[in-house]
Amino acid sequence: MFGVIEGTGFEPIDPRFNDCLIGHARVERLWTGARWSEGPVWIAAGRYLLWSDIPNNRILRFDETDGSVSVFRDPSNNSNGQTVDRQGRLVSCEHLARRVTRTELDGSITVIADRYDGKRLNSPNDVVIKSDGSIWFTDPSYGILMDYEGNRADSEIGACHVYRVDPDTGDIAIVADDYMKPNGLAFSPDEKTLYIADTGVTHTEGGPAHIRAHDVSDGGALSGGKVIADCTNGVFDGFRLDRDGRIWSSAGDGVHCLTADGTLIGKIHIPEIVSNVCFGGPKLNRLFICGTTSLYSAYLNVNGISPV
Repeated sequence: MFGVIEGTGFEPIDPRFNDCLIGHARVERLWTGARWSEGPVWIAAGRYLLWSDIPNNRILRFDETDGSVSVFRDPSNNSNGQTVDRQGRLVSCEHLARRVTRTELDGSITVIADRYDGKRLNSPNDVVIKSDGSIWFTDPSYGILMDYEGNRADSEIGACHVYRVDPDTGDIAIVADDYMKPNGLAFSPDEKTLYIADTGVTHTEGGPAHIRAHDVSDGGALSGGKVIADCTNGVFDGFRLDRDGRIWSSAGDGVHCLTADGTLIGKIHIPEIVSNVCFGGPKLNRLFICGTTSLYSAYLNVNGISPV
């Protein structure tokens, strides 16, 4: 079965994509009213999803138990990408404050990273946490390029890097310094590979719009960095992997499903540019999708990787 399946939003491109689908499932729009939706994260203990509405400077909350949407945090320092650590604490990238923070269980905020070598970060964009507790984040300049998603400012570091925060010392190290605009990132199920998107094409003609795959050493160093996929519509912004190693990535026409080697096997069509996705629900088989103004979801015959 190829082509868009009528009434569902799903488009198999390779027969392997059909194994990811549930026959009667379809894309659902859950809510609309944002300016630029980003950074979805599933909070399992409460059965709710948090996501960022960056220009509106707020974090929104979708309650799966009754379908309601409310404001979780306002202002949010123009928060962008988010995740949870192994203790269930929210970790957020903040454009306006140019930092990565953790929300403690009592609601207080701890700064994880805001400077490297004494210089302010650009505008942390997306963040993931490895099972050893190390925190990995990207730091492009989107939040300082204009006043829409942060404050216009010069880059003190002068470049856009990928960083790792040591779980024991809190020391911050550059793990990749050859990206134009490092953006989304995610580990493979065995954590031996770190995938990182580069969206440099957004501000440089002919720039990158791809995902690269890096080998991860036990000590936290990266090697390799082969380009595995170029985006065929827009850019790969944020993405997540399922337990079988498939990559579910945002794109200009919806969500692209890629195999671990970067082969495009299917799409979920969304009528807006998609920025990011995450798996949620009690079985992590519901893909939540951040469109430009709206929150969507689709049940799939796959399961996401638990962040804890």
